[in-house]
This record gives sequence, C-alpha cells and structure tokens, in this order.
Amino acid sequence: MGIIVSSCLNESEAEVVPVHRVRRVFYGLKCPVCSKFILPDDIECHLVMCLTKPRLSYNEDVLADEKGECVICLEELQPGDVIARLPCLCIYHKNCIDKWFQVNRSCPEHPGD
Repeated sequence: MGIIVSSCLNESEAEVVPVHRVRRVFYGLKCPVCSKFILPDDIECHLVMCLTKPRLSYNEDVLADEKGECVICLEELQPGDVIARLPCLCIYHKNCIDKWFQVNRSCPEHPGD
C-alpha cells in the first residue's frame, strides 16, 4: 500500500511512496495554542509566534435580537444574552469566548486572521 506523492513534483515525476515512509515525512506536532499541525523544522518558531500573539479584544454587549447559534457551544444566541463581538464581527456568548481564549488566540471561525 502506498500514497502518491506529487505536491512538489510534476505529474511525470510523481511516485508512489510506501505508507511507512510517509509517516516519517509528516511527523510533527499539534500546536497547543492554535491546534495547527506543525512540521518538525517549524515547531520552535511557530510556538514562539503563537505564544506571543496577543489575544483578540472584543466588545461586550447584550443581544437585542436572535442571531443564530454560538458556534462554540452550539446553543442559540437569544435576546438578553451577554455576547462578545470580535473585530471580525463574529458574535459569541461572552462566557464561551472567554473559555475559548484560555486555549486559543483567534476567532473560532477565522483562525488564520
């Protein structure tokens, strides 16, 4: 059993690589801050950048109208709920985003921003 490797090769140079060799190539680490997969050569730099990146700020407000669901807890956002509005304009329950920010430093829906 093998995997076709062609990301850096043109079609004529693509080859089938045994699975046991692929696992070694893709060995890495899941970042505890942003949950992205990091290759071994990038771990130190990535962790420094992730750990020093400031947490997003948000505006706290009381929701006036229904706005769908909070993608963190998957419960409906109801009028009267205390919400947090991030700079990207995403809205979450304030308690949900506070817990999210304990382990993440970006919007749940826009992690690359």
